[in-house]
Amino acid sequence: MPSALVLLADGTEEMEFTITYDTLVRAGITTQSVYVLTPSFGSTNISPPVAKGSRGINIMPDSYLDATACGPGNHDLLVIPGGATGAATIATNATVQQLVRSYLKNGKYVGMICAGSLAAHTSKLPFQPLTSHPSVKAELEPNFDYSEDSVVVSGNLVTSRGPGTAFPFALTLVELLCGKEKREEVRAPMVFPPGTPW
Repeated sequence: MPSALVLLADGTEEMEFTITYDTLVRAGITTQSVYVLTPSFGSTNISPPVAKGSRGINIMPDSYLDATACGPGNHDLLVIPGGATGAATIATNATVQQLVRSYLKNGKYVGMICAGSLAAHTSKLPFQPLTSHPSVKAELEPNFDYSEDSVVVSGNLVTSRGPGTAFPFALTLVELLCGKEKREEVRAPMVFPPGTPW
């Protein structure tokens, strides 16, 4: 079965983290949350602290960010959620930037949603289609083929817009890792209203 990492920091947007994580698990994908420390936190020799999300919800991560353990040799997908403060912490982390480039170079998938798409810029990815939350559009538009589609797939980079697009984002990741049949198998019991386009 495929394996995925969903990054997490103080200020991560809870819906983008939780909907993505939960949907991947429903598809049978081995999924772990990985805490990215703010530079001021200090030592990592204690159990992971609770991450305080952008709306004040506490989330207990499974582990800390580690370049070797989190590398593309061990996992198939790296997900970067948004939330302004959390996305800033994650996108400016040098280890995350290296992992983003390494995953894509090795043919693995990288998913970014909302302000998490800033990691495409900080990781110096080449000009290509992507999307993000409107609040960071101006920072991305000069360096990318910016789209306002709900989900944009550019090779192995998958980007999306915000909390309201978290379900189609997560289901797209499931389809890429496990196929269209698995996507439909996961989607059906979620009972979206009739006419929902994803």
